[in-house]
Amino acid sequence: MAPTGMGRGRSVTDLVSEFGGSLPGPADVPEPASRRDEYDLLRPRAGRRGRRTPGFGWSPVPAPLTAYRASTAEIGGVFPLLPTNGLRPTGTLLGYDSLTSGGFYCDPVGWLLDGVVTNPNMIVFGKPGSGKSTTVKAFLLRSMRFGVRTLIAGDVKGEYEQLCHAVGVQPIALGLGLRARINPLDPGPLGQGWDRLSADERRTRASLIFARWVVLLKALIGARGIAVSPADENALTTVLAELSGWSAGGGQLRTVTIPEVHDALARPTEELARGCRYAGRQQMIDDTRQATDALGALVRGALAGLFDAHTNVGLDWDAPIQSLSLQRLEDLGDEVVGVALACVNSWSRAMTDLRAPGEITIVVRDEVWRQMRLGVGAVQSLDADLRLSRNDGEIQILAAHKPSDLLSVGAAGSQEVAIAKDMMSLCDTKIMFAQDPGVAEELSSLAGLNDVVGDWVSGWARQRTGRAVWMVGNRPFKVTTVRAPAEIPLLDTNAAMVAGS
Repeated sequence: MAPTGMGRGRSVTDLVSEFGGSLPGPADVPEPASRRDEYDLLRPRAGRRGRRTPGFGWSPVPAPLTAYRASTAEIGGVFPLLPTNGLRPTGTLLGYDSLTSGGFYCDPVGWLLDGVVTNPNMIVFGKPGSGKSTTVKAFLLRSMRFGVRTLIAGDVKGEYEQLCHAVGVQPIALGLGLRARINPLDPGPLGQGWDRLSADERRTRASLIFARWVVLLKALIGARGIAVSPADENALTTVLAELSGWSAGGGQLRTVTIPEVHDALARPTEELARGCRYAGRQQMIDDTRQATDALGALVRGALAGLFDAHTNVGLDWDAPIQSLSLQRLEDLGDEVVGVALACVNSWSRAMTDLRAPGEITIVVRDEVWRQMRLGVGAVQSLDADLRLSRNDGEIQILAAHKPSDLLSVGAAGSQEVAIAKDMMSLCDTKIMFAQDPGVAEELSSLAGLNDVVGDWVSGWARQRTGRAVWMVGNRPFKVTTVRAPAEIPLLDTNAAMVAGS
């Protein structure tokens, strides 16, 4: 049989039909709309002056009304769906959040009231030159507009003196040969009006005052490598009660100094020895000899004359900021500076008692690792301050270079290291500036960061000064601090160094 369709090829329809199949017919395609109809769809007809109806206007260029239909996976690649940070825009504006491009406001007390954090304390980590001090000073300066007062409890490097001068405040400088004296055993406001207090109120205040004093003395003794035994602690408490007049039940609480405590331990009376449950004077002298000698080294050592007399300076709480400068002591070594920080912090704690309700105070503790290396007593003192901040409206800001500064306060597994680790939870806002990858990994382990946030610390934060990862509770933020031109001489540590050279 001769083939059909000689001289031409077979179509696809012919091939399919030979095998008993068929192709679908052509779809009904609507008539193309005219350009006039398309224009009417995009822009309903209106006069040159628009419609005479409230809310209607006229635009010379029609808005593009191109519609797309896709899943969230495709749309997310074209236009990422950015979440908001969930924090209210209250408090101090520091910069912007790189995740949302919105402003970032720092409000530790507001975060506490909103339930975002469990305490208002902040801890700042950052290598030198990463913008750590600049961000802290920006927060302090801009918080002054809200009536927040600041106390720099030991400015080791003089970084805050320029800021104090800018607002008309003269820092209190502590150093050998200078006039200022601070008594770390000063009871502060808790010791005022003692004769007008009820018996219950006196007992409450006395327990707070003596507890603070004993913790400080244990820290100062521990700085010399001496472990304070329970018997030593009982002797210190008894001596303080007798010297202050508390044991006599008088109507006044006398201020005690460290040399007086040292003399009472070195030359105790028979009544004092029996009150401390020793068989006699000589047994008390022998058993407390190491603690007594440690206090004597403080009185006669490099800090002689600074913390062994009555306080002759006062804090002006009408000023926006007060600073205790220890810059003149930096050449004496880390141990001396650490002891000075412990004394200043104890005195600062006393001076900030009994503030008015609703009054917010920021206490900055710079180079905190120097104090913590004095021993378990110093770590306990700092730990107590952080625990009390939630109840009295105080924001504690701790500054350190890296996590190992906290973990090197004692041997692995020691009590001071355990307390230092727990202090991370007492600072519910963690600010982490640029770190090397190894340090960032250590910080991630200590602060509980996931891999993404840890990479931000070792990568994104290192690309520009002023970038930091903020962990507000369990919420991470990529924040870049922004400085106004007028603020740079006050906030930038390098600018202040150049100006002073």
